[in-house]
Amino acid sequence: MSLKNHSAITPEIEHLAALSTKNSNIDPALYGTYQVKRGLRDLDGKGVVTGLTEISTIHASETVDGKEQPAEGRLYYRGISVNDLVSGFTKENRFGFEETTYLLLFGELPTRQKLDDFSRLLSDYRTLPTNFVRDVIMKAPNEDIMNSLARSILTLYSYDKNANDLSIPNVLRQCLQLTACLPLLAVYAYAAYRHIAKGKSLFIHRPKPELSTAENFLRLLRSDKSFTPLEAKLLDLSLVLHAEHGGGNNSTFTTHVVTSSGTDTYSSMAASLCSLKGPKHGGANIKTRAMFHDLKKNVHNWNNDKEIIDYLTRLLNKEAFDGAGLIYGMGHAVYSLSDPRAVLFESFVGALAEEKGKDKEFKLYQRVAALATEVIAEKRKIYKGVSPNIDFYSGFAYDMLNVPPELFTPIFATARIAGWSAHRLEELIGAGKIIRPAYKSVAQSRDYIPLSER
Repeated sequence: MSLKNHSAITPEIEHLAALSTKNSNIDPALYGTYQVKRGLRDLDGKGVVTGLTEISTIHASETVDGKEQPAEGRLYYRGISVNDLVSGFTKENRFGFEETTYLLLFGELPTRQKLDDFSRLLSDYRTLPTNFVRDVIMKAPNEDIMNSLARSILTLYSYDKNANDLSIPNVLRQCLQLTACLPLLAVYAYAAYRHIAKGKSLFIHRPKPELSTAENFLRLLRSDKSFTPLEAKLLDLSLVLHAEHGGGNNSTFTTHVVTSSGTDTYSSMAASLCSLKGPKHGGANIKTRAMFHDLKKNVHNWNNDKEIIDYLTRLLNKEAFDGAGLIYGMGHAVYSLSDPRAVLFESFVGALAEEKGKDKEFKLYQRVAALATEVIAEKRKIYKGVSPNIDFYSGFAYDMLNVPPELFTPIFATARIAGWSAHRLEELIGAGKIIRPAYKSVAQSRDYIPLSER
């Protein structure tokens, strides 16, 4: 059969898909029978310990009188409180992502001279091979910028004469180059999609060496290259708060798994990107943004708690928005009473909302956060409490920065590649075994039937 439209789902494919579904449908009860930790999580929601790390620490509970209880969330990078880290660079009125990247990679805070040298090194690496934009990024653009990023990173392998060298200095060099270039790859991929798919004007700006990662991202994205100091500082804070979050999150665990196989840096980073793009991981803020758009259509009085509670209740009852029964942006796999990143981010988002004249909308977010906590506690049995996570505010923040939704998750990747790099180096330096968890087969043995007898 000749397939003229390769994207079409034919009746034959429908039949084969049904056959696959029929023969791949495992009885959920068997997971309990064999004590399988689905999603590598215990029944109480805790992650199964699969490794050791010194890169970051998450605290969401505390032991009181011998019993573990939910606690306010705390996050540490290399043993240093993220709250203290953010307070440090904001008090000195400077950007923090470069300092955070240095801390994650090398395990210590840089001196001013080391920070200047490191920022200069990233700036020197913030360039792409000759004609890369024309020959790679402008070819076959699509709205999924994460896929474009993965393709670009895999293609950069071909430009690296030492692509397969797994020595620590070489891998570090590769990680730094990718960290420096990811903003370019993301914004240029969006520019190509915007121009070719949407017919908009094409502009490709070059980064300025003296600007920070956050400043350059906004400079590359905007036609007039301009931005306010508060806009750049908010984006910088977002990068800091998204840079790392323990070894167990899906994309970072992917970094460890793929790195343990002995593959190259470009393959490892592309795999982590593909993990991050999923709506259950890096794409959650897009869902939160869409939910709020729906809320604004259905809640006419933003100051009416009853009207908001009615909408949130309908969300949980699968009667509103996408019918998933979720209030997006609320709750986290690890945190309980609070997500420290959301707490830090909220005040900065509020300041930008004031600058942009979006105070009423920001207050709506705060009101929804407070009411959603109550509604979820009443309607669902949450063993550890629930609170807004960082995705709750990030979509609103990016909207105020005029960042298109297509770049929401790429911003996450621009930040998280710092953590991925640190974990890749940790995995290589530790020289651990290839990561190979076990799966229990529940298939029944069958006899082979000759083709003529089937």
